Amino acid sequence: MAATSAPLGQRAEVMRIEGVDKVFNGDVVALKGLNLTVNSGDFISLLGPSGCGKSTALRLIADLIHPTRGRITWAGGQKAGDLGVVFQEPTLMPWATVAQNVWLPFRLRGKTYNSVKDEIIEALRLVGLDKFQNAYPRELSGGMKMRVSIARAMVTKPRLILMDEPFAALDEITRFRLNNDLLALKEKIGCTVIFVTHSVFESVFLSDRIVVMAARPGRVIRELTVDAPYPRDEVFRTSSDYAAYCRQASDALHEAMEGVAA
Repeated sequence: MAATSAPLGQRAEVMRIEGVDKVFNGDVVALKGLNLTVNSGDFISLLGPSGCGKSTALRLIADLIHPTRGRITWAGGQKAGDLGVVFQEPTLMPWATVAQNVWLPFRLRGKTYNSVKDEIIEALRLVGLDKFQNAYPRELSGGMKMRVSIARAMVTKPRLILMDEPFAALDEITRFRLNNDLLALKEKIGCTVIFVTHSVFESVFLSDRIVVMAARPGRVIRELTVDAPYPRDEVFRTSSDYAAYCRQASDALHEAMEGVAA
């Protein structure tokens, strides 16, 4: 069932990051003073050069690591268990079928395959792979493997999905197609997405908020709003509005990189 997000500025808060520092090995400052509010229905891209703490921020939100200072709070007491995560590599189990891979989040919650089979097949249908449910990862293309990973992340219908450069290793045509499909999936399940990318073009096409980060230390230097309606398609991708937003994001990214060089 399609879900339409409220306009920016009218969305309920999901989680908040306040004054978060993350220091590794006592002196490596990965993040400094990170502040970010995430609202229901947001599509937020974290855009910045390597080493600016984008992936570290995702790991903090996922509760895989903990802040050195500051705090992360969840509206209504929501915990990080209500998350789906998609990594840069599909990280599929090679010995398991496509359907068994998508079953994994339910399996970790103690649910049998048969009790959630309908949800698994529906998730695969949404990513166009229901006819491949009995295939093994070795039989799939790179784009198909990533679709399985996305189905696995969304099968439990989480409120928030974290995506760490999931399309970076794919060719441009496949990447564009999956960008289109991701927006359609987000609309269908009504989730919130935080998406890490190095690509200005990808961030503008997907996002309604772009958080630009700089490194040494990792920090937010600017937030941009992409005030273009969804659904987005090739008409938007080739429009003057898209080009203008890309210029803004590119300027902010250059500012972030100059900060690194300084």
